Amino acid sequence: MIVSIEYNIPELENMKKYPKELYSIGNLSLLQRRKISIVGTRRPSVYTKQYTQLLVQELVKRGITLVSGAAMGVDAIVHMSAGWENSIAVVANGLDIRYPSINRHLIESIEKEGLVLSQFSQGTKATPWSFVVRNELVVALGEVLIVTEADENSGSMRSVEFALKMGKEVYVLPHRLGESKGTNRLLADGLAKPINDILQFANEFGIEPKNSHEKDEFFYFCQTMPTLDEAVAKFSDRVYEAELEGLIQVENGLVRLV
Repeated sequence: MIVSIEYNIPELENMKKYPKELYSIGNLSLLQRRKISIVGTRRPSVYTKQYTQLLVQELVKRGITLVSGAAMGVDAIVHMSAGWENSIAVVANGLDIRYPSINRHLIESIEKEGLVLSQFSQGTKATPWSFVVRNELVVALGEVLIVTEADENSGSMRSVEFALKMGKEVYVLPHRLGESKGTNRLLADGLAKPINDILQFANEFGIEPKNSHEKDEFFYFCQTMPTLDEAVAKFSDRVYEAELEGLIQVENGLVRLV
């Protein structure tokens, strides 16, 4: 069912103009989790496919929800690697249309288990302009933007422009000379940082829990490293029970998963 989102989403305040309309299908609670945006070419190399998948899988282990654009190539790899339940897909058309058609089943799966968002009313078809609008929303939702492969003058590079205007960090996979010229230029110009170690990078957004945590609301909340007071206010005695079970620890007033 298509739902119009009437409440304010803080991350979208970074956009040039807050969306007049925002429509959704799926699990709106994903908006409350930590999120990272990943975009890239529609024709990724074997190297890009492999390391995009590994990167996404490590971020998901740490409670991160992935945001992308449901397009062919890197976007589709992001959603499939994250799992539908950890995916937010932003589309450039009305939510009654599944576009591109080759990703129809992917989009329908995210509708059922994840979240699909659009700024466009039913019946609106994708246009070059609507993709630009889509890209800004993708970027705004994430803490940072990762571009795993991109040509110069591509849509992914325009997403980078949005990220820089919003003051967000931009990260890229390192590529050989002559490949992924867009991301290599970003590195040369000092506008992006390379991800040279996937585990080290993923650990910046939370540890991989050693214990067998259920991926529930408590897990995702604790991955944000809340204060003890915030955790107790929201979950009461469960916080102390989890500490006794060795699932969390409290350091300097902050709650961390173990």
